[in-house]
Amino acid sequence: MRKDTNNDATLDEARLAELYRRHGAPLLYSLTRLTNGDRAKAEDILQETLVRAWRNPKALDCGPAACRRWLFTVARRIAIDHFRMVAARPTEIPDEAPQERVPAYDPYDELVDAYDMEAVLTRLPRHHHDVVVELHLRDRSIADTARLLGVPIGTVKSRNHHAIRALRSIFAEEETDTAA
Repeated sequence: MRKDTNNDATLDEARLAELYRRHGAPLLYSLTRLTNGDRAKAEDILQETLVRAWRNPKALDCGPAACRRWLFTVARRIAIDHFRMVAARPTEIPDEAPQERVPAYDPYDELVDAYDMEAVLTRLPRHHHDVVVELHLRDRSIADTARLLGVPIGTVKSRNHHAIRALRSIFAEEETDTAA
């Protein structure tokens, strides 16, 4: 041990380097898992753990096995403190005005998609169109759709199958038209 300028006992450099050599990799691995793969946070916690070891040399006089347990306990407690600190911090609000923010989605695109879907659905035979609208757009069950349209459940399944095949070919057709 050596004394630093504050007359407090600290761990000497050689012993600290030996601690890091022996326990650094397993600690970093454990901390990386503990921080859900955030290696930077794991390295920060490892560094803080070694600083605490440097400041508390007497805690490390207990032998290699107990020393490792002490390091892992300290590292886990530091990680818990980090998580608590982040959870306690209020959510930051950006300085930009609301009109400067880009919306998460553009309702115009949704409207265009709905219009395009309506145009595509008009190309289906009426009985296929009705089944697709009820099952997929109105999210009805097969039984409810059958009851609403006055047809057997098997007919709804069959019409849905044929409608989806027809829609695939319509979309493929439109895709080649736009690519050309």
